[in-house]
Amino acid sequence: MIIAEQKKQIISDNKQSEQDTASPEVQISLINARINDLNLHFGKNKKDHQSRRGLLILVSQRKKLLDYLKNKNILRYRELVKKLGLRK
Repeated sequence: MIIAEQKKQIISDNKQSEQDTASPEVQISLINARINDLNLHFGKNKKDHQSRRGLLILVSQRKKLLDYLKNKNILRYRELVKKLGLRK
């Protein structure tokens, strides 16, 4: 589970302006942190199928936001993919 300090750190690392909390980069980074957290959870709880469904929903949301960012600004997209270490 992502705690408030981690969330603030992710937002501050990826924000575009001072008041930014909803840019695609921030949203994708927060979703990516939740996905990574769930991957650790599945190492211990292999039969947790309800959480696995939630993981698939998060992966789908991240993909949609990445596609949106790719269509709007390819340079920001490439920079974010490189920063997060995603395979695209």
